[in-house]
Amino acid sequence: MVSIGDQRVLVAEDRLAAVKPAGVRPPDAAAPSSSRQRLDTIDLVRGAVMVLMVLDHTRDFVHTGGFFMDPTNADASTPILYLTRWVTHLCAPTFVLLAGLGIGLRRLRGSPVRDLSRFCLTRGLWLMAMELLVVHPLSWWNVEIAFLAHLQVIWAIGVSMVVMSALVYLPVRTTAILGAVIVLGHNALDAVQVPRWFGPTDPLPSVAGKLWMMLHQGGFFPIDGFPSPVVWAHYPVVPWIGIMAVGYGLSQVYAWPAEARRRFLIRSAAAMAIAFVVIRATNLYGDPSPWAPRAETVRTVMSFFSVSKYPPSLLYALATLVPAMLTLGLWDGRQFSRGVPGALVTFGRVPFFFYLLQWPTAHGAGFLVTALQGKDTSLYFMNVLQLFALRSIPDYGGPLWVAYLCWILGVFLLYWPCRWFAGVKARRKHWWLSYL
Repeated sequence: MVSIGDQRVLVAEDRLAAVKPAGVRPPDAAAPSSSRQRLDTIDLVRGAVMVLMVLDHTRDFVHTGGFFMDPTNADASTPILYLTRWVTHLCAPTFVLLAGLGIGLRRLRGSPVRDLSRFCLTRGLWLMAMELLVVHPLSWWNVEIAFLAHLQVIWAIGVSMVVMSALVYLPVRTTAILGAVIVLGHNALDAVQVPRWFGPTDPLPSVAGKLWMMLHQGGFFPIDGFPSPVVWAHYPVVPWIGIMAVGYGLSQVYAWPAEARRRFLIRSAAAMAIAFVVIRATNLYGDPSPWAPRAETVRTVMSFFSVSKYPPSLLYALATLVPAMLTLGLWDGRQFSRGVPGALVTFGRVPFFFYLLQWPTAHGAGFLVTALQGKDTSLYFMNVLQLFALRSIPDYGGPLWVAYLCWILGVFLLYWPCRWFAGVKARRKHWWLSYL
């Protein structure tokens, strides 16, 4: 999501405009300035990973056992199930990188730092509130206070934007360097672990331990001793802050001439891919889960690419951001209005609206598939604590191909309300629309 608020991300002013002789009118002055054009490629990339996100959530709700298995387990998963899950790893890092890029583009086109800081702060707090009050019941269809909060990607983006409200006062290069240091170095903190809490027989985390879970480690913890409400810090925020700050710095290349910008983006993607392979091969740093050769080549490859998302490791960030950087470079400056690319651009223009709608779409698909087979649908009204407490995996959903079918149908259905809302945002300038 380039920004959850104002989605009209604009290109930096053409450098030639700064040096043209005074009083000389360029031949194309009657045409819209390039600085007023939407960056369709950014919308396209965002929309593409949003569609992959729907695949991930649909698989959770529709595929039999989806909640209770690790599809990236190189020894237990099938190659198609592994790939189905792995490609959805692209979603969150790309969202967060583009959120930072959007903030930087607002500054690049002249937004005062104070206004930019206020934008980041208000959007960040709004997203944090939406995660707690709206996304949680939409995703689980359960509002029991025992499972108080599931801190997912919207929470991480919200916290990161609040942090960015302070970082925008620094020089852009300084913020970008700080972000790179976080992304490169945060795995050095992996050795700092607090005892994990899974139930009343486990020791309760301290206040500092709970804070550490929210910042870097992740995990469950009760608010104030068991049986007080439980929080699941699913997206520890420190690495995501780093990725957003890097995206913020990336905005500076959009002030470069187009060809230089394309070369930088493509070469950066290649460098990241090479760095991933080299660092991963050593097993020395960058991910807490080492890979190991297997008897089958395909499972060796699966092990090699099984990188850690919670929290996102350095290797996870390198591997998953390569496609976004490559697409931004290869298709830079292009516009898309028809076919699948045009639909992806439409999704990318209303990311938060799409994000909210896709939860009941994926959840409802699982419920319908299970109900139509006469199976027990009670698990679709359970929260994650209740699911984990089940003594056996319930019979629900269907095979993986059914999940794919539901995904395709779900994306098709989501297109129409998203196209309508994108039109509303294009025609009207009400301030509250920027929050959706």
